[in-house]
Amino acid sequence: MTPPPAENTHRLPLAAFWVASLLPMAMLVAGAVLGPVWLLATILYVAVFSAALDRVSPLLSTAAPEGTEFPAAVPLLVLIGLGHLAMVPLAVWTIAGDSGLGAGQRAVALLAFALTFGQISIPAAHELIHRTERWLYRLGVAVYVTLLFGHHASAHRLVHHVHVATPRDPNSARRGESVYAFLPRAWIGSFRAGLTAETARRPPGRGLHPYVAYLGGAALCLALAAALAGWQGSVALLALASLATAQLLMSDYVQHYGLRRRALPNGRPEPVGPAHSWNAPQWFTATMMLHAPRHSDHHAHPARPFPALRLPPGAPELPRGLPAMATIALLPPLWRRVMHPRLDRLASRESDTGGAGAPAGDLSL
Repeated sequence: MTPPPAENTHRLPLAAFWVASLLPMAMLVAGAVLGPVWLLATILYVAVFSAALDRVSPLLSTAAPEGTEFPAAVPLLVLIGLGHLAMVPLAVWTIAGDSGLGAGQRAVALLAFALTFGQISIPAAHELIHRTERWLYRLGVAVYVTLLFGHHASAHRLVHHVHVATPRDPNSARRGESVYAFLPRAWIGSFRAGLTAETARRPPGRGLHPYVAYLGGAALCLALAAALAGWQGSVALLALASLATAQLLMSDYVQHYGLRRRALPNGRPEPVGPAHSWNAPQWFTATMMLHAPRHSDHHAHPARPFPALRLPPGAPELPRGLPAMATIALLPPLWRRVMHPRLDRLASRESDTGGAGAPAGDLSL
């Protein structure tokens, strides 16, 4: 058997993460101040330009030694988190307030802010809730709460990471399940599972239940949106939150579609391994999303700093970047045509080697 190629040892400069993730936020501010052309530019950057760079730029991979420090990584997460908190009222005002935009321009603003929140704010919040420092965790929770999705902070850590690729995880998509069936199942299921997990781990009377903060924070955000721009402001926030969190759930759909952990003789699932997540090696969208598409390594090392996340040799790979694959998922027949042969090849290799975690080979198009 030909050995897998050695991992590319080119280290992606941390400045690349700063530029790729902060530029859309800067363009949104310019759009609110200077005119809607910048809002359109934000959409093109997140949805088109990034995908084009994925195709024309070389793959860059991080091979940082274990324990490498990234002192500028946390400040970037904090800046994105605080920037998001500042931009939510700006978004509500631009979309529903006295911004002077026409109906079509407000729709463009909604899409621009929602794409940025979904592709950049949410990956940053995801990193923050995995940090051990309490204030960083709370900043991540605050980002989710402004998107009316605070329960994800509990469900992701206590349910998804524990039960991923098993029927007990509502955020692991089944083979053949469309994204349209998955989205409501994952939203409702993660809310319930997170509530159950948080309640089970808290002795009676021990402080404020996190779900009270999640729901109370969401109600406060909707009230503040109404104070800023009337009932239209609340509607705008609901629309923003729906579009942004749909992107999060679509990422879950793509990153675990059809992958399952085998049951061991004792009835428990096998340990989580590289074979239980789909990864996207395309460099620019991964940089913009703070390496969220390097998903297998994140599940193996949840606390690993995002610049150091790796692409495990032989782990299942997506043929396109994560945003592009989420777009393909909106067309279920095309999605099945792209993904099911890859699932079949994975199953065949697992059968040949006697278990999960076997090298997946080259599964790209």
